[in-house]
Amino acid sequence: MSLIGLRTEAQNGFNMPYSQFGIGLSELPFSVPTVTRMGGVVYTQSGSNYINPFNPASYGSIGMESFVFDMGAGITLTRLQNNNDHAKDADGNISHLMFGLPITKWWKLAGGLLPYSEVDYATVSEGSYASNSIVKNIYDGTGGTSMVFLGSAFNILDNSKGRRLQAGFNIDLLLGRIQRALSYAFQGIDTTHYMDKRRFKETDLTNLLFDFGVQYWEPLNEKYTLGVGLTYKPYRKMNITDKVLIYTYHASDQTLSDTIFPLAGESSNVTSTLERDHTFGLGINFARNHRWMVAFDATFSGWAGMKYTEGINPPVFGESSLDYGPYSRYAVAFEKTGDMDASSYWNRISWSLGAHMENGAMRLNINGRNEVIDAWGCGLGASLPMRKGRSLLTLSVGYRSLGNKDLLQQESLTFGISVSSCERWFVKRKYN
Repeated sequence: MSLIGLRTEAQNGFNMPYSQFGIGLSELPFSVPTVTRMGGVVYTQSGSNYINPFNPASYGSIGMESFVFDMGAGITLTRLQNNNDHAKDADGNISHLMFGLPITKWWKLAGGLLPYSEVDYATVSEGSYASNSIVKNIYDGTGGTSMVFLGSAFNILDNSKGRRLQAGFNIDLLLGRIQRALSYAFQGIDTTHYMDKRRFKETDLTNLLFDFGVQYWEPLNEKYTLGVGLTYKPYRKMNITDKVLIYTYHASDQTLSDTIFPLAGESSNVTSTLERDHTFGLGINFARNHRWMVAFDATFSGWAGMKYTEGINPPVFGESSLDYGPYSRYAVAFEKTGDMDASSYWNRISWSLGAHMENGAMRLNINGRNEVIDAWGCGLGASLPMRKGRSLLTLSVGYRSLGNKDLLQQESLTFGISVSSCERWFVKRKYN
């Protein structure tokens, strides 16, 4: 399978050629507005009135007697281009639904739903077949995966000097359904001996993942604080189910003519595998208390995302162009921190901007040539306090570029909004 430019068949939603590989294209963590505004910095971020699922230790900062409900959405404008052509598209999606609450003073709980990956493409290529025929190859795919998580954090150290140590974990349920098809339509002078063929594959996922995190803050003096965040995602190999169907059909009315796979008495279900490599994250945060903050993140893994290995030989759609190799991500952000005690509302708003770079976001083998596809992006935004500072409204704008014009460049501009409602649910009110 290969990338084949910008020619498309009509369909709803995006046409994202890069999403035809693996289990689709993932925008996490950049799709969450509170992360977008920080340019991708996540490992040292935490607060009493929002949820950061990318380091589960952050749940330890949820305030006592509080229930936090965090939800967001975004609108994405996408431009696909190479050296010869370009195309534009737009779409909107829910970015997250999350909650958090205290169980005890030292134990906090959080959970939620995050869209993990998306598959949405329709591309066409043509080639010759025999001397008098042309075969039209039509690739299309839809679907995606989501992640449901439930996590806990524990406050191990929290003393009067401001020194804090928190540790946490997430249990993640990855689930979804992806449908892909490849149709061969024969055209030409003599197609008597060639019957149009279609290959179909439906992938179902329901798998558990785990990740761990630590956050530590050390006051340097009365004004400055140093924070460190660490995360670890252990290696995990999972079985998934592919339902495969290969058949010929009559192009005139699309009716089935003959089933090639599975044969009579065989099952159409194939067991494939999905692997996530060991992934390490490190964050450093230097803050001038109630004034500003500078943060840096670094992520390292054996490969980007999930490694998909089809359990049928030969593969349904031929050998995949997707390759796997070292992946790293770096992000930096600056925030002008709002003062929640300020009398002026303007001074209570937090403003931020940041940028990130991904090395080896995708690796493809195109016509015998290895293509290492990098990505980079930036973001800015603001967090506006609501209801006397306990709840937050976050607005963000983010830009991300994947690939290059020599192959295919995908540029995305996302406008995000999230509302984090922080209510005092566990207080017994007193009346005079």
